Amino acid sequence: MNVLGISGSPRPNGNTAQAVQHALEILRAYDVETTYIGLASKEITPCDGCLSCNLGKCRWTDDMNEIYEALQRCDGLILGSPVYMGQVSGIMKLMMDRTVMLRTASKFLLSGKVGAGIACGSFRNGGQELTLQGIHNFFLQHDMQVISDGPGYSHYGAAVVGLFAPDEIGKRTVENLARRMAKALQG
Repeated sequence: MNVLGISGSPRPNGNTAQAVQHALEILRAYDVETTYIGLASKEITPCDGCLSCNLGKCRWTDDMNEIYEALQRCDGLILGSPVYMGQVSGIMKLMMDRTVMLRTASKFLLSGKVGAGIACGSFRNGGQELTLQGIHNFFLQHDMQVISDGPGYSHYGAAVVGLFAPDEIGKRTVENLARRMAKALQG
């Protein structure tokens, strides 16, 4: 089993990166192989709706090629994003939009994979749930299975407030999410 964790933060070592990497650390304790990609240093050209993906290949040559390969290899996917104006970050949205290539021409190459979201915001109730809903919509459009952080919080996914390290509740939601991902993958 392989879980891919993608941080959609423009800060390479920020709270979102820390939260996603912590989830992957928990998963490794369950003998799950993990891969991490931070979007902060990636060059991703915006999708312009040219529909060349219907022919099986995106016309843009950029860092999405590495991401396409990792997405197809994984069994589970954790997307983490900071909250930007109540939604995912711009770089995360660019990446999400470009994955249309993995579902065009009735391919649905991510179908059946397990997806989970992490949102990091400055305040409790600072847009994390809307951000997680956006991540879940992405999973559902790819026909993926979606999991939440489960009991005792059982929200849309992991929600971090402020700095990751001192946010004990946020950290527990990340840990719950990772354990539920391991359980879903091990079936």
